[in-house]
Amino acid sequence: MRVFEIIVILADLAVAGGILYIRKNRRLDAGLLTFSVLALLLHGIIEHFRIQMVPAYAVSLALIIVLIRRLVKPGGIIKPRSLLKKSLLSIVVLVFAGVSVGLSILLPVFTMPEPTGSYAIGTVSRHLTDDSRQETLSSDPDDKRELMVSIWYPVDRNQAVGKPKEHYPSEVGEAISLVFGIPKLVFSHVTEIPTHVVYGAELSAAENKYPVLLFSPGVRSTRFQSMTAIEELVSHGYIVVGMDHPYTSAKVEYPDGRAVFYEPDPAYPTSAEVYEQNVKGVGIRVADARFVLDMITKWNENDPDHMFEGKLDLERVGIFGHSYGGATTAEAMAQDSRFKAGVSLEGGFWGTVSHTGLKQPFMYLMTGGTAESLQPTTVKKDKVFYEEFAPDLDSVMTKSTNDTYYLTIDHFFHQSFTDIALLAPAMFAKEMSAEHNIDITRSYVRAFFDQYLKDERQDLLEGPSSDYPEVQFDGKYTKRRVQ
Repeated sequence: MRVFEIIVILADLAVAGGILYIRKNRRLDAGLLTFSVLALLLHGIIEHFRIQMVPAYAVSLALIIVLIRRLVKPGGIIKPRSLLKKSLLSIVVLVFAGVSVGLSILLPVFTMPEPTGSYAIGTVSRHLTDDSRQETLSSDPDDKRELMVSIWYPVDRNQAVGKPKEHYPSEVGEAISLVFGIPKLVFSHVTEIPTHVVYGAELSAAENKYPVLLFSPGVRSTRFQSMTAIEELVSHGYIVVGMDHPYTSAKVEYPDGRAVFYEPDPAYPTSAEVYEQNVKGVGIRVADARFVLDMITKWNENDPDHMFEGKLDLERVGIFGHSYGGATTAEAMAQDSRFKAGVSLEGGFWGTVSHTGLKQPFMYLMTGGTAESLQPTTVKKDKVFYEEFAPDLDSVMTKSTNDTYYLTIDHFFHQSFTDIALLAPAMFAKEMSAEHNIDITRSYVRAFFDQYLKDERQDLLEGPSSDYPEVQFDGKYTKRRVQ
């Protein structure tokens, strides 16, 4: 809990105790009223109100009303005389305060883990329109495909000092609501959580060029879903471009105020039809990724803001993504050799990649539960399992001609590759600490790209690590093909 949240809770308890158990005194009432109002105001101004504290706010408001009435009409309220009434009212206050404490711990305003690299992190957002493509998912036949991307880039640490930090955007709460079926108001507080990112700072000149990574989020999610991994990569000298995909991302908000929300696919009667729809959907996302790479290439020559000219190393471009974004990663690599390496965080294989395999280095991370679902003898399948998963995975991993890694992670579930463990650790990081959960994903993703885009050998990719006993290397699909 935050400091002033604790003070509000303490104020509720102290004021309630003063009203119930201390003889009525105008000076005391005035002091208690001042304390309660001041605690509430400072909390709202400095930390901002949030829904998890509503029970405590209700108690504060009730106590403030009682105190005002006692001061305005000294004889108008009779203090409960019986011990039973006092005890019952005390229990009510304690229950309301306890609920707020519990909800605030369950859904904390947390501090993000520090990135381990030497760079600070800057960001800008850009609105891109692909005039060569119709927006096939829009009701307007004249719409073109419009994307929103965020570019996170290395910044000299001294350039970030004193600049305000960016916070998680509301899209994160929107995504959690869609994925878990939780009212989005419950996660409205995410906008109070600061990242380590500053907006618009100058790109570091410490290196002549920086390797570039594209990031694709899952269905119903957002380009901001994995900020911990993005921050880690940027702090080590990568430029990361996060893409939102209209109609499959949770919410895509454009600079003019328009917003496009997730639209679910229609229900299909057969798994074959679902599969074909996923091939089509991933194909649209792959076209997004290739278009973004085209734009990056143009910026390297002539950036309208002159920020990235000559700074993007187009010989070292990678791509990674989660779930549907992982499927986008694999298929984009199969279609476009400009992507030199890629990581799929438990994505499917829909498209040409399932038939051809890959020519670039590829790492696949899967949860232990999903891996178990691939076994024919497993009766209870994971939610992300689909009939073609195992044969497609086998085809990709065996037909690929470059290095492949297939890692399974015990005690993870599908959303563990996002920042959800930090957003609600009591619910989503039960088998390990939220920080360790986050560290697994960001460490293995960075190690892979460091090895294959920076040519820096990584011990973490050699086999099991005592630091991460949950991670297991599959001997069948983990192969060093290129020496």
